[in-house]
Amino acid sequence: MNEERKWVFIINPIAGNGFALTLAEELKNKIQKHNVDADMVFTERKGHATELSEKYAAMGYSYIIGVGGDGTFNEIASPLINNRNITTGLISGGTGNDFIQILGFPDRFEEQHWGIFFEKNVIQMDVGKCNGMLFFNGMGLGFDAQVAAENYTEPGEVKRGGKNKYIWHILKTLLFFKEKKMTVLSEGKKSETDCFINTIANGRRFAGGFLLTPKAVANDGLLDVCSIKRLSLPQRLKILLMVPKGTHINDKKVNYYQTNKLSLEFPGEVPFHLDGELYFSQHFEVGIMPGALNIIYNPSGPHYFSKTD
Repeated sequence: MNEERKWVFIINPIAGNGFALTLAEELKNKIQKHNVDADMVFTERKGHATELSEKYAAMGYSYIIGVGGDGTFNEIASPLINNRNITTGLISGGTGNDFIQILGFPDRFEEQHWGIFFEKNVIQMDVGKCNGMLFFNGMGLGFDAQVAAENYTEPGEVKRGGKNKYIWHILKTLLFFKEKKMTVLSEGKKSETDCFINTIANGRRFAGGFLLTPKAVANDGLLDVCSIKRLSLPQRLKILLMVPKGTHINDKKVNYYQTNKLSLEFPGEVPFHLDGELYFSQHFEVGIMPGALNIIYNPSGPHYFSKTD
């Protein structure tokens, strides 16, 4: 066995309402076809993917790959920051599958994508951080955080259902969401605004198809910020219809900019999400770690990286 080439695939069996589990047999066949020295392990609870990632990193594995959704990948990749000896990646098997778009792979792999994946095209990706926690696709406050909150049951479990459940949560929140005051400190300038949406991102897509930050590049050392002020219901509908194509950033109600760090403050605790995982806080210190993660991507796909030499 060549330890320098050892792989492990960490599978979240409940991701995508169980879809990730159905990938196990196909993955086993692809591992054999591409002659990869690999183990396959399954998560058993929330946080277990992080434990497994740490374990296999300590054992000297070179490729630690997730099979699941955005939350699964966040758990796996978090212990691997700035470890130049390890490469990570994702076989998408979740529900929203927003993070995978950064890498130029589709929501569901077809035959050609498996081949490209095992070519091991690696790039260094930026990683966002908020209050000491990490995000790889993006974080959200306001409307999109409330949508994320609607996707959780009281004990903190993700509600079952496909992409249509996001549409229902979005429509419900659209009608009843109330903006809160937000103080922003960015590049030495302090401002106050009403927060309808404040998305801070490394990637572009959220909630299974909404391009909130359509100009984001995942290796430019910058975070893209989409900040939208208080909106009337007709304005909310107008903006919502523009978001799937990313044209909302041209609306005068939208403040779209790039930065490498910012501070946010609210009058009280508010929900926020990191890669779709729900948390609560009042104060937010947000920054970026350039090129902190080695990751497999599809150079011929519609990835969100700038061209590299």
